Amino acid sequence: MKRLQHPLVACALAGAIAAAFAGNAFAAKKPAAEAPMETIQAVLTAPPFAPPPITRKTPAHVVVDLEMVEKNMRMADGVDYNFWTFGGTVPGSFIRVRKGDTVEFKLKNHHSSHFSHNIDLHAVTGQGGGAEATFTLPGKETQFTFKALNPGLYIYHCAMAPVGMHIANGMYGLILVEPEEGLEPVDKEFYVVQGDFYTEGAHGEPGLQPFSLEKAIDEHPTYVVFNGSVDSLQGDKALTAKAGEKIRIFVGNGGPNLVSSFHVIGEIFDKVYTEGGTKYQENVQTTLVPAGGSAIVEFKADVPGNFVLVDHSIFRTFHKGSLGILKVEGEKNPEIYTGQQHDIDYKEGVPQGSQYK
Repeated sequence: MKRLQHPLVACALAGAIAAAFAGNAFAAKKPAAEAPMETIQAVLTAPPFAPPPITRKTPAHVVVDLEMVEKNMRMADGVDYNFWTFGGTVPGSFIRVRKGDTVEFKLKNHHSSHFSHNIDLHAVTGQGGGAEATFTLPGKETQFTFKALNPGLYIYHCAMAPVGMHIANGMYGLILVEPEEGLEPVDKEFYVVQGDFYTEGAHGEPGLQPFSLEKAIDEHPTYVVFNGSVDSLQGDKALTAKAGEKIRIFVGNGGPNLVSSFHVIGEIFDKVYTEGGTKYQENVQTTLVPAGGSAIVEFKADVPGNFVLVDHSIFRTFHKGSLGILKVEGEKNPEIYTGQQHDIDYKEGVPQGSQYK
């Protein structure tokens, strides 16, 4: 005859067995520890070029090293200006990350600088877009880290007081946060940012020109240019492509004051991601780019030719400098565009529209 267990002992034994099974079940459901993020040094490029597209499918820890440099550079033929720069160029270095990336941002101010600077990245969610964390004296380095939460194309700029003066001296650039799925592939990508500049001397007056606060306040720019100087996208520095290639231009407007009416003469934008966001408009002739804003324009170069980039506030283009060239080479396609077919005299008569008084 089997010996009966005491009820209390049986209950305790059953409870222990149940707890053991529950513990095993809980352990089985516990998620595995996530693998650490890959650490990547960001590739920074000078205008008019953009870093290569991001092909990875997972977020990374991206380290950005950016140095602020004050330096004399060409504004126009015979005209120099003391630009304040991110990375030694105007606009500053192009930064390219991916949604979900953790961005470790190191900001340096070169020892030769005379002023303190910082950075406000419109892609950052946090106080001042990073400006509060990056008050950087000459010879110093500051650092902060942010999560890239929102895909899009964003302006960054110096936000040190007086903010307008720092921007007017060239302290702006673009940061692209690619969507998780990436951007559609294209054949060529370019980086073009408009800016308005205010000098004491008149347009074209030679020598090293100082900044004019009075002109800046009155919003009367001496120069309105692409990529920091007159003719920056002309001659040997023109953008180049081949007929049939799909082109993407990351367009920014550093301001500090003027809105840009960006247009490419002889082309129609197949897509415009307005204000640098994730939605696009199709078949656009001219797109507004606000001061402190951006746009992404895409089009196919169907035929060869010299296509002119302008701010369609047109006197700026032909009298203040906002003119660039996209040189497209390839075979002609008369089904799309013939070029001039004749130049002949025509019979004189009553002027067209004479019936309208």
